[in-house]
Amino acid sequence: MGAGASAVSALLGGAAAAALLLRWRGRSGLRRAAAEAGRRRGLALGRMEKAAARFREQNPDVDADPILSLTLVELSEKLRDGSLSPDWVFYTYVDKALQVTKEVNCVTDYLQESESQLQQVKRQEKKDLLYGIPVSIKDSINCKGHDSTLGFAKRLNQPAAEDCVLVQVLKRQGALPFVKTNVPQSLLNFDCSNLIFGQTVNPLDHTRTPGGSSGGEGALISSGGSILGIGTDVGGSLRFPAAFCGICALKATGGRLSKKGVVASIAGQKSAVVGIGPMARDVDSLALCMRALLCEDMFHLDPTVPPLPFNEEVFSSSRPLRVGYYDTDSFTMPSPSMRRAVLETKQLLENAGHTLVPFKPCRVEHFMFDISVRGLFADGSSTFLDRLSVKELWKLHCEIEEYCREFIAEWRKLDLDVMLCPIVGPAFQIGFPGKISVAASYTILYNYLDFPTGVVPVTTVTKKDEEELKSHRGHYNDSWDKIFVKAIRGGVGLPVAVQCVALPWQEELCLRFMKEVETLTRRRQRNL
Repeated sequence: MGAGASAVSALLGGAAAAALLLRWRGRSGLRRAAAEAGRRRGLALGRMEKAAARFREQNPDVDADPILSLTLVELSEKLRDGSLSPDWVFYTYVDKALQVTKEVNCVTDYLQESESQLQQVKRQEKKDLLYGIPVSIKDSINCKGHDSTLGFAKRLNQPAAEDCVLVQVLKRQGALPFVKTNVPQSLLNFDCSNLIFGQTVNPLDHTRTPGGSSGGEGALISSGGSILGIGTDVGGSLRFPAAFCGICALKATGGRLSKKGVVASIAGQKSAVVGIGPMARDVDSLALCMRALLCEDMFHLDPTVPPLPFNEEVFSSSRPLRVGYYDTDSFTMPSPSMRRAVLETKQLLENAGHTLVPFKPCRVEHFMFDISVRGLFADGSSTFLDRLSVKELWKLHCEIEEYCREFIAEWRKLDLDVMLCPIVGPAFQIGFPGKISVAASYTILYNYLDFPTGVVPVTTVTKKDEEELKSHRGHYNDSWDKIFVKAIRGGVGLPVAVQCVALPWQEELCLRFMKEVETLTRRRQRNL
C-alpha cells in the first residue's frame, strides 16, 4: 500500500471512528436525557402518591367508587350543588390516575399547582360549568412551567412560559388540569410510544396500542383515571385512541377552539388542519366541555376564534336527520367488525325514523397519494431530502380546495345533514401502526376537509368477525392489506366505533348525531 493509499485509509478510518464517536455521544446524550426525564417523572408521580395518601389519611371515610362511577354531567351537578366536595373529587382522581399509570404508563407529569388552584376554586362564589372537575391534558398542550415534549428529548427542560388559551379557559371555568399524558414521538403516529416515557399500552389489552397521538389520554380516560381530557388531531389523533379504547371524542373544526399555545407536530403545516377537542366516556360529557370552552373568555383571549357560543337549540333538536353513510372508502378495506358497526348503526338509525342515503367518497386513492402525503410532508420531511417548491405547494393547496368543493357538492346534492362512516378498529397490536399508516384514510380525510368529526363506540368484535377476518383480502390484496389483518387479529371482545361527521362549524349538529347513535346503541345493548 503506497503512502497516498495509507493516508486515505487512515483518513477514512479516522472519519469512521469520528462518526462512531459522534453516534455514541448522541446515543449517550439521549440515554442521559431519557434517564433524567424518567427521574423527574418519578418525582412527579411521587408527589401525586404523597398527595393522595395524605388525603386518604385525613379523610378515611371517603369512598372512591361512587365518585368514579359518576358521569361528568352527574359529577358537575353534585359539585355545583355542594353535595360533593371538590377535595374528594380531585384527590380521588389523583389517586386513580396514579393507579392507572402504574398499569398502562400514560401519565407523564403531575401539575402540582392544581392543588393550590383547588383551594382557589373552593373560595369562588360563582360555580361555573366545570367547577371542581379534574381534567387531563395531552403532552403537546402547553401548561405553564411544564414541558411539551412531543416525545422528543430535545424538547425536555423547556417549560412553557404560560398556559395555552384552552387551559386558561378551563381554569376560568373552574376545572383543575392535573396531569399531562403520553404521546408518540413527533405525534405523527397512531401508536403511543417514545424514547423518553416509553410505551403506553391499551388498558383493555396490554398487547395492543391505545392509539395515538392522544393515546395517553385515551388510556387514562378508558381506565377511569380521568373523566375529561383535551387532545389534538391532525390525522386521527383524537379519534384513533377513542376508538381503540372504547370512549368518545370530538375533533372540532380547526378554528372553532383556540390553538394558541398548542405545539404543532410540523410548525407551519396548513394542508391537514389540526383539530382540538375533548375526550370522555360519553357524548354528554363532550357537549358539556364544549359549552364551557365556547365562552367569552376564549373569544377574548384569542380573537382569531370566531365568537360562536354553543348552540343549544341544534344540539337539543329531535328532528329526523338525513344521514349519508359508507362502509368502505374503497381504499382501506374495513375489517368485518368495522363494516358491521356501520351497517348495524345504519339500521338502528333507520328504525328510529332517520333517512339513510348511500355516499361514495370521491377519489380516495388520489386523495391519499396525491394530496395527503404531499400536504403533510410538503417539506420532504426536512422539518422533522427534496423540498416542494412554493409553486408546487400553492398548486397543492388549490387541489385541496378543489377536492373539498367536490366533496361538499356531493354532500349538498344528496341534501345531507350528517355522515356515518367507519373508524379503523379494533385496536392494533403494538408496533403495527407505523407499518400501515395508510389505514388513516378514514380519519385524515376530515382533517383536509376540516369537518368536525366524532367517534362513538357501538359494538365489540365477535367470534364471527374474527372468523371472517381469515378470508379478508382488502381492496388491493397487497402488503398493506396483509399487515392490516395481522394488526387487528385476535381482537374478540375489543370495542369498535363509528365516525359521525358534520359540515364545518357544525359541532353541535355533530354532537347531536353522536348522541343519537349512542342512545340507540345503548338501548339495543340493554335489550339484548
